[in-house]
Amino acid sequence: MRRRAIFGTSLAVVAAMGLSACGGGGDGGDGGSKTVRITLANHVWTDNIKKALPEFEKQTGLKAEITQLGEDQLSDQYNVKLNAGSSDIDVMMYRPLQEGRLFAKNKYLADLSEQVKANKDWDFGDFQSGPVEATTYEGKPVGVPIITEQEVLYYRKDLLAKAGLSAPPKTLDELKAAAAKIKASEPDVAGFVARTGKSPAVTQFSSFLYSFGGDFVDGSGKAAVNSDAAKQAYAFYGGLIKDSGPANVSTDMGWPEAMAIFTQGKAAFYTEANSLYKNATDPAKSKVSDNVGFAPFPAGPGGSKPYNIPSWALGVNSSSENTANAWKFIEWATGKAQTLAQQKSGVPGARTSVWADPEGTSTFPKDLVEAIAASTKDGVGHDRPLVVKVAESREIVGQPIVDAITGKDAAAAADTANAAFQKFLDDEAK
Repeated sequence: MRRRAIFGTSLAVVAAMGLSACGGGGDGGDGGSKTVRITLANHVWTDNIKKALPEFEKQTGLKAEITQLGEDQLSDQYNVKLNAGSSDIDVMMYRPLQEGRLFAKNKYLADLSEQVKANKDWDFGDFQSGPVEATTYEGKPVGVPIITEQEVLYYRKDLLAKAGLSAPPKTLDELKAAAAKIKASEPDVAGFVARTGKSPAVTQFSSFLYSFGGDFVDGSGKAAVNSDAAKQAYAFYGGLIKDSGPANVSTDMGWPEAMAIFTQGKAAFYTEANSLYKNATDPAKSKVSDNVGFAPFPAGPGGSKPYNIPSWALGVNSSSENTANAWKFIEWATGKAQTLAQQKSGVPGARTSVWADPEGTSTFPKDLVEAIAASTKDGVGHDRPLVVKVAESREIVGQPIVDAITGKDAAAAADTANAAFQKFLDDEAK
């Protein structure tokens, strides 16, 4: 499932447009073109950065020419232009966990090792380790994260109080017990809801997998979805939905369907990306907006290990003939000032300093800020297998989730999936 744009971003395609403001100051860089051609996705981050472009152009004397596209159109353009080695894209907004490995393997993304070290004030060390891990390929930074997501626990404060629970669950065992208790006492309310579709569920299941001590591959790169930890995680996630989930639960729910159940007041607990929180807290979208709370992802046998990932990043097209000026744009757009401005508008960033700044968290619910802080501390930098053919891999590793939800043998399903996933990894390595 394609990761959705967050915070109500329009999915309509916006025609390519050149944006410029008064020039002045700066010499335009290293002899490259003074026009930096930047391809961005439809997203609130993009809308915000466009409004701030006059500042960039005034500071640098460069002109920013923006092409803004919906996700499908963005992918189509990249497929055509990057495969052809086109130089008419300088800066590219991309999804590190969806196409990042493919782009890096095919050498579409420039190595930014020297650039990230050049400006100490910009401070690459300020970026959280999980998102940096996801924008690194073979030890080299190939992108800079701009938007992050972590998995947190959404819950209903009123239902917890009614059940005599003084605080949200801190462990997965406590979550299981609380969900069962509420479902038993509230016949029309599920104790727990989450994504159930084979592919969409993989990302949210990943935090359960890590918190049980597992991962999609082991330290040697071999398939590991039938490890003891993985089998326990599949059984737990599937069993939680089977036993405490909605009646006659569907096995093709993505986040819109799962979120709808929660916001209609039909579930007590819900694990999901923090970036979607306004769907639950906005009275126009949620019947339970006044009673929604947030908590860190509950700890399993391996601790609390939610994902902390960049949903989008900026990179430099390796075929660009204007790489120095392309980096000037990235340096400005990902600097502390712009990251703070973006975060205040509701776009969660990857800089530690911005999360530590009260101004940077002023627009977020207090308990969500605390949950995010816990997630970024020990977060894992991927929420799906780190492979080239991501969609195919998700279909494979997601099958045991569906099998566990429907009451089949999760361990046997994990063994079958592991054999298929190992063959997939072997084929990709050829």
